[in-house]
Amino acid sequence: MVMRTGSEPSTARSPLRMRLWLSLWGMAWAAFGLAAFAVNGRTGWAAACGVLLVVMVTDLCFIVRHMRQGPRYQPGRDVPPYPPQRRGRDAPPYEAERDAEDSPPYGAERDGRGR
Repeated sequence: MVMRTGSEPSTARSPLRMRLWLSLWGMAWAAFGLAAFAVNGRTGWAAACGVLLVVMVTDLCFIVRHMRQGPRYQPGRDVPPYPPQRRGRDAPPYEAERDAEDSPPYGAERDGRGR
């Protein structure tokens, strides 16, 4: 078993290029199947290939859109970016804003024993 380093999100690679080529390959076969079944009078199979072709074209449009957005795409001003990382690996996950009266801030002792 390979040991994880913790840098997987920063070194991850996008499968968009592979999806692009698989979508193009599937479109070619779906178009060929549509034409072949339509010529031979198999309307049910031709319709199935036509539906598959429409799905492949839609997927191709989404793939091209995501590739043009680039790796650092942010959805917009109304969607906040990821919260900044806190102190090291043992930091707690992001929490919403809390009132100072309700609970102590991070790192403060809660019951006098460090818990």
